[in-house]
Amino acid sequence: MANRSETDSRTLLRSLRDTLASEAEGQARLNRVVGLIAQSMKTEVCSIYLFRDRDTLELWASHGLKAEAVHKSRLRLGEGLVGRVAQNSKPINTADAPSEKGFRYMPETGEELFSSFLGVPIQRVGEKTGVLVVQTRARRQFSDDEIDALEVVAMVLAEMNELDALAGEPQNGLALHRQPLMFRGGTGQEGTAEGHVWLHEPRVVITNPVAEDPEAETLRLREAVAQLRVSVDDLLAAESLDKDQKQVLEAYRMFAQSRGWVRRMEEDIARGLSAEAAVEKEQSTARARLEMVPDAYLRERLHDLDDLSNRLLRILTGQGQANGEMPADPVLVARNIGPAELLEYGRRLKGVVLEEGSVGSHAAIVARALAIPLVIHAERITTEALNGDRILVDGDMGVVHLRPEETISAAFRDKTAMQAKAQEQYASLRGLPAEALCGTRIALHMNAGLMADLPSLEGSGAEGVGLFRTELQFLVRSQVPKRDELAALYARVMEAARGRRVAFRTLDIGSDKVLPYMKPQDEPNPAMGWRAIRVGLEKPGVLRMQLQALIRAANGGPLTVMFPFVTQPSEFDAAKVQLSQALAHEEKMGRALPSSLEVGVMLETPSLAFAPQSFFERTDFVSIGGNDLKQFFFAADRENERVRRRYDTLSAAFLGFLELIVQRCNAAGTQLSFCGEDAGRPLEALAFAAMGLRSLSMRPASIGPVKALLRRADLREVREIIDGCIARGEENLRPALAAYLEKLA
Repeated sequence: MANRSETDSRTLLRSLRDTLASEAEGQARLNRVVGLIAQSMKTEVCSIYLFRDRDTLELWASHGLKAEAVHKSRLRLGEGLVGRVAQNSKPINTADAPSEKGFRYMPETGEELFSSFLGVPIQRVGEKTGVLVVQTRARRQFSDDEIDALEVVAMVLAEMNELDALAGEPQNGLALHRQPLMFRGGTGQEGTAEGHVWLHEPRVVITNPVAEDPEAETLRLREAVAQLRVSVDDLLAAESLDKDQKQVLEAYRMFAQSRGWVRRMEEDIARGLSAEAAVEKEQSTARARLEMVPDAYLRERLHDLDDLSNRLLRILTGQGQANGEMPADPVLVARNIGPAELLEYGRRLKGVVLEEGSVGSHAAIVARALAIPLVIHAERITTEALNGDRILVDGDMGVVHLRPEETISAAFRDKTAMQAKAQEQYASLRGLPAEALCGTRIALHMNAGLMADLPSLEGSGAEGVGLFRTELQFLVRSQVPKRDELAALYARVMEAARGRRVAFRTLDIGSDKVLPYMKPQDEPNPAMGWRAIRVGLEKPGVLRMQLQALIRAANGGPLTVMFPFVTQPSEFDAAKVQLSQALAHEEKMGRALPSSLEVGVMLETPSLAFAPQSFFERTDFVSIGGNDLKQFFFAADRENERVRRRYDTLSAAFLGFLELIVQRCNAAGTQLSFCGEDAGRPLEALAFAAMGLRSLSMRPASIGPVKALLRRADLREVREIIDGCIARGEENLRPALAAYLEKLA
């Protein structure tokens, strides 16, 4: 039989539901809500504070404080007891608020009359909406039951705010999922796209937070949990799982079997929540608790609990199972996404927007391969976006417009039209060489990693593939690919290249590229750790297998192999030994050997630039890996936005270092190219060519703009500008080069 507090809680929730569903205007509705809560909690004060923006809380309604303070009294996040509740997502319960650490007296509210304070966060799965507060004159420590009851009320308010029933009118600035919003993130892949939102994991919208029949809701919950447990057991029964995957799923099942998890949700149902709202309240509480834990392992468990809760919510609501039909112009919005999942969507996507991600992540690599605009670090966009919302993605600027106003859309379309017109101009240059006015010719190659890239070889005007990333075939699989599978793939790549040179980079894993079936290394700085050729030399089986597959794919034709992240000559020599053994093995098996074989390295660390001259004489070619070289040259992690943007490729120091590499390769008669994102930026490409680089490799879409600029420029003039800046002691050459570019326009 239900106890008295549970009955009171259900009565309050029903009254709140009816009030929030009434036709009263927003402020009148809120005033009625705080009055009902104060009456039920037997307190003199009840107040609702809501976020005006990410850092500011405003008093939106109060029963007991001065009426004139409403919409006037504000606090910063973390300021006062209310700000601390919002910042930490944890209740504060004190019988003597003025003596509590961090207390801030706000005279306009008249709260000096009230001693006790209980504040709980109004939140929805990581989305902070505000703070719900009750106060009394008499000193009073609120009981655990009272805290639980107020948290249940706050949960209902959060859900109602999600449905715009709490704050009411759109003009108050708090109605969700209606306002035009702009998100500033980072560029993962350049380009622009206009379309409609397609959520990778559609959010569940709870329309019935308050339940009439607790017994029926408890039964619904138990049936859904049973279904969830069966689905987890089915996942564990899959024969294709390896040991590590099974360990992860065992932890997953432990959460699903947790009696405490289910008990807490049933207790919330007894207080009046629906099964869905109880699941989400527990999810919100657990997330807030674990996000404050510094231990990385415990934080990782948060993702397991999130996923379980989301699965349970979808079972209960039926949402997200078959969530409608993908729009004709989908822009994928997600917290994060793996390479295999992104490849499944493929070229259907117009753009991708991620809350997380990085410029070197698997998703960014695939997005570049598919030439899909990608914006990363668009914080909170999955909270705001709904399937079908109009969205504009500006990958060039790292900006996203959600539900844009027409003036924004018009400006965006003008920009897209100008880009399309420029692309038409670039297409007319496709068959022409990248030859500067001074007669210097630059070879432009493209980067690739998927078969889907290869059609761009013809259309872009690239002279060949300067970098074929072989790790993508490993990243998108759940187990190591077989040698024959790789040989067939590489053969198709060579065939699609139609005789053009393809430089195959051997497996570059580690750092941010961790294979799904490879045990992650617990390294404090993985970018400088066990990765690339270091893995290949310590685990020679995979390297030899890959080299054998490449030899078979060449089938008696030419082959170009490049070893990544070589930091000293001995590593290159050891890798060549592996290649020699692979050649000997294939010859013994009676297979045709390559008609010609080029073996080179990627220069990605400053150390290799200072190797003995004999090293440059015995390698067939050197490709500067600009992305890694720049981060090690400046000691600035390219995944760290706080330091990455502080350093410029067009600094006198970096260009001078590139010239040193050019001189060393020229002295040895060794081919040299620059490969990386900077090679595809016209101004940077112009500077590289002026410093003596004669081969650049970039994404296919960059070849047209780079070629167009090179054909209009005189590299002798550019070099004079660079030398003049250096002579004057200028640190950054970008302003002077940009001024030269304006004169060409």
